[in-house]
Amino acid sequence: MAQTPQTERSEPSLSVDADWNCLYVDGDWHGPGDRDTISVEDPSTRAEWTKVPAGTTADVDDAYAAAKRAQERWAEKSPDRRAEVVQTVYALMDEYEDELMELLVAESGSAQIKSDLELQTAAGSVAEGATYPSRAGGDIRDSTIEGKESLVKREPAGIVAVIPPWNFPLHLSIRAVAPAVALGNGVVIKPASDTPVTSGLVIAKLFELAGAPSGLVNCVPGRGSEIGDRVAGHPDVDVVAFTGSTEVGRHVAKQAVDSLAFPAMELGGNGPNVVLEDADLDNTLSGSAFGSFAHQGQVCISINRHLVHESIYDEFVEGLVEKAEMLPAGSVHDGNIVGPIINESQRDQILRFVEETVEQGATLETGGETVTVDGVEDSLVVEPTVLSDATNDMTVACNEHFGPVAPVIPFSDDEEAVELANDTEYGLAASVWSGDRNRAEDVADAIDAGMVHINDQPINEEPNVPFGGMKASGIGRFHGDAIMRELTETKWISVQREPRQFPM
Repeated sequence: MAQTPQTERSEPSLSVDADWNCLYVDGDWHGPGDRDTISVEDPSTRAEWTKVPAGTTADVDDAYAAAKRAQERWAEKSPDRRAEVVQTVYALMDEYEDELMELLVAESGSAQIKSDLELQTAAGSVAEGATYPSRAGGDIRDSTIEGKESLVKREPAGIVAVIPPWNFPLHLSIRAVAPAVALGNGVVIKPASDTPVTSGLVIAKLFELAGAPSGLVNCVPGRGSEIGDRVAGHPDVDVVAFTGSTEVGRHVAKQAVDSLAFPAMELGGNGPNVVLEDADLDNTLSGSAFGSFAHQGQVCISINRHLVHESIYDEFVEGLVEKAEMLPAGSVHDGNIVGPIINESQRDQILRFVEETVEQGATLETGGETVTVDGVEDSLVVEPTVLSDATNDMTVACNEHFGPVAPVIPFSDDEEAVELANDTEYGLAASVWSGDRNRAEDVADAIDAGMVHINDQPINEEPNVPFGGMKASGIGRFHGDAIMRELTETKWISVQREPRQFPM
């Protein structure tokens, strides 16, 4: 290590009470030493519950060196051995389910329903990843030259940098880490600064407990402004798996490309929820409320705008207000469904977006304020908010607000609905509600988004289906065969089995 470590730790606990003030490089846990530390707060209580080291560029270099050494040996292991490690991680996630749940609640402000959903999707990604070693082989192609055959093989890409966000920290990190390891790659994780434990350190611990070789999975917490460029643009990086905002993603992608690494990017969204006049309104309202308010709207694939046919507009607004006002909001430690925004900066931006949208002419039907939590008015919990009389160019509609806010915009026909849905730089996820499947599919086909859900809200992710967006919402896809292609290199080997006649 570039800096003198404190006491090294073994067999670490996965509980909230564990000593998380460490980074993980080359199979060793190192305390902060003379590094700065980053405070980690519980968004519900606003109390610090742990600290982590602020890693340096020297730590990043050490992590890459360790990953490179380990990966060269790991790539030679049998598919069964690589699958075994990932399968063991899956089993450990089940064994430590309560601890993982507790960490998500404490670090990311996750309510019970969101924690359950995140653990389920994360475990599904790991289980799917365990199948990749036996699926990622190549094939044999006929040659245009007589007496020759062509072998197309897939080999590990090399070193994968994983840079996850804070909103679904465990899932959005491990969905890249597990496939990378399964396919023979080494990994360097730069976890989110708001959630360094659940988006990085706990994953490193799971792989350590699963018997992954030292150096194969490394985790360097740190501020993006200090080590982000070195992680994304390191000379030894081969794939950069990033999930986050489009603004930051553009920068990360440039760093990756400068190192000739593949940028696997899931970026921002502005999800339209299109409600046609023949939709089952009761079911649509339930799904629409979930799509807007689940995890306080802090989901890249949540509903950002409700586009509703004018003939049912008033009824929809009234129903959505009723749903919003039914939802208990407050500390997730008290069993509330709507919990805190991750930090003050995000909270203040959401409230500012709402205020500007009302000034622009929208009607605040409900919400728009913070919730008093344990006697504290200045909490991070924002009330579920519904805005009617909204238009597509209002602040809360044209920006990815990332909060429990539901602007409702009317349209007159299907063509206008599609035009409104596509009037954004983003193209991640969308949803369409209708009693006529063919009509709904026509609308879905016309929406520029990587994922469109009919008669369902858009917060869906399945481990065997390509996940990603169009336009400014990203590059590449996660899950299934798509992630196997992105985490491997294709090699063509030709074999001339019969002598070939050459013109020379």
